[in-house]
Amino acid sequence: MVIKTDELPAAAPADSARDHGSQAGGKGRPGAAELPSVMLLNGDCPESLEKEGAAEPPRENGLDEAEPGDETTGQEVIVIQDTGFSVKILAPGIEPFSLQVSPQEMVQEIHQVLMDREDTCHRTCFSLHLDGNMLDHFSELRSVEGLQEGSVLRVVEEPYTVREARIHVRHVRDLLKSLDPSDAFNGVDCNSLSFLSVFTDGDLGDSGKRKKGLEMDPIDCTPPEYILPGSRERPLCPLQPQNRDWKPLQCLKVLTMSGWNPPPGNRKMHGDLMYLFVITAEDRQVSITASTRGFYLNQSTAYHFNPKPASPRFLSHSLVELLNQISPTFKKNFAVLQKKRVQRHPFERIATPFQVYSWTAPQAEHAMDCVRAEDAYTSRLGYEEHIPGQTRDWNEELQTTRELPRKNLPERLLRERAIFKVHSDFTAAATRGAMAVIDGNVMAINPSEETKMQMFIWNNIFFSLGFDVRDHYKDFGGDVAAYVAPTNDLNGVRTYNVVDVEGLYTLGTVVVDYRGYRVTAQSIIPGILERDQEQSVIYGSIDFGKTVVSHPRYLELLERTSRPLKILRHRVLNDRDEEVELCSSVECKGIIGNDGRHYILDLLRTFPPDLNFLPVPGEELPEECTRAGFPRAHCHKLCCLRQELVDAFVEHRYLLFMKLAALQLMQQKASQLETPSSLENGGPSSMESKPEDPPGPEVGSEEEGSSASGLAKVKELAETIAADDGTADPRSREVIRNACKAVGSISSTAFDIRFNPDIFSPGVRFPESCQDEVRDQKQLLKDAAAFLLSCQIPGLKIGIGELITRSAKHIFKTYLQGVELSGLSAAISHFLNCFLSSYPNPVAHLPADELVSKKRSKRRKNRPPGAADNTAWAVMTPQELWRNICQEAKNYFDFSLECETVDQAVETYGLQKITLLREISLKTGIQVLLKEYSFDSRHKPAFTEEDVLNIFPVVKHVNPKASDAFHFFQSGQAKVQQGFLKEGCELINEALNLFNNVYGAMHVETCACLRLLARLHYIMGDYAEALSNQQKAVLMSERVMGIEHPNTIQEYMHLALYCFASSQLSTALSLLYRARYLMLLVFGEDHPEMALLDNNIGLVLHGVMEYDLSLRFLENALAVSTKYHGPKALKVALSHHLVARVYESKAEFRSALQHEKEGYTIYKTQLGEDHEKTKESSEYLKCLTQQAVALQRTMNEIYRNGSSANIPPLKFTAPSMASVLEQLNVINGILFIPLSQKDLENLKAEVARRHQLQEASRNRDKAEEPMAIEPEPEPSGGPEDLGSEPRAAKDPSPSMQG
Repeated sequence: MVIKTDELPAAAPADSARDHGSQAGGKGRPGAAELPSVMLLNGDCPESLEKEGAAEPPRENGLDEAEPGDETTGQEVIVIQDTGFSVKILAPGIEPFSLQVSPQEMVQEIHQVLMDREDTCHRTCFSLHLDGNMLDHFSELRSVEGLQEGSVLRVVEEPYTVREARIHVRHVRDLLKSLDPSDAFNGVDCNSLSFLSVFTDGDLGDSGKRKKGLEMDPIDCTPPEYILPGSRERPLCPLQPQNRDWKPLQCLKVLTMSGWNPPPGNRKMHGDLMYLFVITAEDRQVSITASTRGFYLNQSTAYHFNPKPASPRFLSHSLVELLNQISPTFKKNFAVLQKKRVQRHPFERIATPFQVYSWTAPQAEHAMDCVRAEDAYTSRLGYEEHIPGQTRDWNEELQTTRELPRKNLPERLLRERAIFKVHSDFTAAATRGAMAVIDGNVMAINPSEETKMQMFIWNNIFFSLGFDVRDHYKDFGGDVAAYVAPTNDLNGVRTYNVVDVEGLYTLGTVVVDYRGYRVTAQSIIPGILERDQEQSVIYGSIDFGKTVVSHPRYLELLERTSRPLKILRHRVLNDRDEEVELCSSVECKGIIGNDGRHYILDLLRTFPPDLNFLPVPGEELPEECTRAGFPRAHCHKLCCLRQELVDAFVEHRYLLFMKLAALQLMQQKASQLETPSSLENGGPSSMESKPEDPPGPEVGSEEEGSSASGLAKVKELAETIAADDGTADPRSREVIRNACKAVGSISSTAFDIRFNPDIFSPGVRFPESCQDEVRDQKQLLKDAAAFLLSCQIPGLKIGIGELITRSAKHIFKTYLQGVELSGLSAAISHFLNCFLSSYPNPVAHLPADELVSKKRSKRRKNRPPGAADNTAWAVMTPQELWRNICQEAKNYFDFSLECETVDQAVETYGLQKITLLREISLKTGIQVLLKEYSFDSRHKPAFTEEDVLNIFPVVKHVNPKASDAFHFFQSGQAKVQQGFLKEGCELINEALNLFNNVYGAMHVETCACLRLLARLHYIMGDYAEALSNQQKAVLMSERVMGIEHPNTIQEYMHLALYCFASSQLSTALSLLYRARYLMLLVFGEDHPEMALLDNNIGLVLHGVMEYDLSLRFLENALAVSTKYHGPKALKVALSHHLVARVYESKAEFRSALQHEKEGYTIYKTQLGEDHEKTKESSEYLKCLTQQAVALQRTMNEIYRNGSSANIPPLKFTAPSMASVLEQLNVINGILFIPLSQKDLENLKAEVARRHQLQEASRNRDKAEEPMAIEPEPEPSGGPEDLGSEPRAAKDPSPSMQG
């Protein structure tokens, strides 16, 4: 049995998870040990949407054999369920209760549940006994003898140790702080913010219990003034509304470690473990002893040590029970607090896998906290997993998890779970270490060298700074290149990790930007510190290609990555003019560690260079590039093509290859038709009659299937030739050879495009014998550069705001490097004033002590990198900063900004200062105070020092993937797109289980899964399930991506739709208003997505008969759609229709007619007179005309006869909820097709028949698919789709990739 995530034990408030199981690891997240296990499948892995040939995506394992189970279809996946059972729990002091468990759970997971339950949460130090026998923490329940349905498990209190006492105090502190958001604002312990509950008011899920009659109860629909269309106000405070639960319920004034710790020897021998000092809410000061038997009051005071028990001593096994006895306020408030805690959705409490930082926070009071203080003093280094004095061997952990077996699904799940766990722990430790390095709290391993050249080791992690210290990057752009190299290297590590070749190892790598410095954190290869790099490197080059070495084992390992990574095996010359063979760029180094593993590092040139930014003397770029003014000199020479681009280019070439070959085959076929005898006799020249041909549907339907069959023939022919079994005739070989040559394939018998990463690399030379190959490779790179400009870039929009904030970030980076720690808030607020405030001459406030420390610090030669004592930052002016921003935009992006001040920039490009503040804060890690800033005041600066609360690190890291779960997810999407909703739903559910198993309950991919499930349940009419899943998706998006992330805004919109469908109208409106506020803050009003959002709001308001308000939003949507899609787009026609409906409800028929006519004209010109949309519009026009005529008659009657007029009642239609919902579905890209059972059967048969037809040309479709989504995707899946798409295959989720 699998427990759904909402039944998960919400990972114990903070640390209990951490402690009660070393497997659960470093954060309070359900780790390996807490997650429910997963359903097993009889096929090891679901059908993956395989592409054959070279268009195949890199296999997860990097090897070319098919995945086991590829041939099974979705319907054959059988779920083996382990049925759950319930056990009875007997705990001291409370009534027995029963608990549902699963055989795959560990005993520890029951501990976890008990530590989270309201009535048992205060216990941490206990064991579970069955029939008097103690159960082992880490055994699975199915292995426990005699455990079955109805078994009684007894909770037995155990004696404390120092470790258990610390865990207990930490757990109690976490329970006391469980509603306090300060950890989320401060960005610690993987806490993050969520505000959904403020807007749903605990509403969701109650829909079933509501009476239908409540539908039209009066509800307050008035939106806040600042979100109305056209409002210029952009307040910041509503971003983080105050949650009612945050008003602190004070249980204690102080709980802290006593100054009398640790107990002296004689007291240890009486069982004293440690001492606590408490001030209760009633102001009573008490000293508490934690002993092996529990907690009791002693007679010590702040200045006098007397460890003897007080009278009465109140000995209790749990600290909470003791405090309940001595403080009535504690007893009352603690109970209320726990009730509130367990009422919160688990997703509001579970820790996230990686820390999410908030760029704004309210002013918070700093309260005393013993655990926080202790963590800060010990820097938690030896406290990582409560193994005092031991640091973790990160490299060993990272590599050992990769070596775990992966033959079947359970093994792969275990392996991926372990990999993900270690990576998230490593990322957290590396981030903390990088901050310690920059703050000057770590000693360098080469302290005598200048600051920029220093390197550090902390907690078994190696740290280096992003500077060009030994002219290593002299030919590539110096410091600028040294700054870019770590991110390129990280991308290389990501890619090799995905390919996942057995026997090839990469380093754990995290790149941290903090206080203007870039720090690279890496795990340490065993033995590397004891020897010179020259001796260690046995593959690659340490001097960019002058001396190059190779090694057969490395070539063998890298050869296995070359196909998925599209890297060409090639030869280069070393300094002695000898040929050396490589299967990577020359910078990639191979080192065998003392552990015997083969490591590769310095993967910064894994991807081919972007020639648009790499002028090479004597080399001409294609015309598309030169016409656009390329190549352009860039400030570094490490510009490379993204992996997505390389993949898109290869897909594009594959399509070209198929078309060229199909064309030649058609021509051959045409010439053969003149001699039909060969066809009938099945002569060798006749391709069609080979025995391998599937007896095909294409025989009968020549016209319909000719192009498909042509491509199918090419695919089959390519396979035959690649197999080289001699059955293909010479003319066919010629066809493939010509097509290969035309598209730049490295093989003449099969499509295979690979890049030589060393082409155009300064200092790398190639042998004479390879000149032809080098020439072809140069041409391939030039073609890729042209493809980028002609096919990819047109689908993107240039964001001027992004350009400005990135340029400002580059300047801020160097600006901050010269700031001493004591001047940070002054320097940052001064920079923000120069960047965003209209105040003409802001003055920086130097901290008073800085002037004093000047003289003393002259003697300190070696400072930590963050302690330069230079006050140059204080003289910056707004004019100078904006001049530099324009200069940087020109140098880095080759874009000319037409502005000299922030106000000009805002005016010229339609930007918002609040958006610029958000962007620069997110990019640099600044946290500002949540308040309204007067950016436009010319009398005082917008920011003061007090407004800058914190500076966080910006962290880039590897994201390990759950490959099986992802295959299920893709298969589910494919089923849904073919119209098999139920099967798709099952696969997506399975994917959700697997994601939970690998990632824990919180992850971006789980979020996408939940969103799609919600959408499917909605389409299948199960609104309650749709609401439940979408609520989780919103919470998860807020927690994992950020409360105002574009993804979160979309999730809010989906949730509003499902709320409306469930008759929760006011909730739907408040969710839509929240989405519009966030949209305004992040993008402003002028954004194409705003049209969809405003249509949603307008329709809901129309439904609740707020016509004037509704029109404001719908007319704005019409204006935005017209601007971005042109006045003739189908989206605009739909917008006209929606506006017309509201005017009809207001009985303003002239305006209604005018809008509907506009819509009708668009439908008529775009779709033709016979299209159903055009006919519908025409019918509606007639209806409007009749109503208008009737109204006119009535008016005339009144004018003629006055009050005695005989007036027939006019029919003004208030819109029905059903009709509003129907329109909402249309604009959100959801189509319902009412079908009888018979229709459904016919439809499925038709889909199956088409599916068989497509099987033949599957490769072509696979190659075309990505091409279809390259231009900017249309997130609303709007009405454009209505005309063209086969209904059954309508994709119910336009934004499934999330």
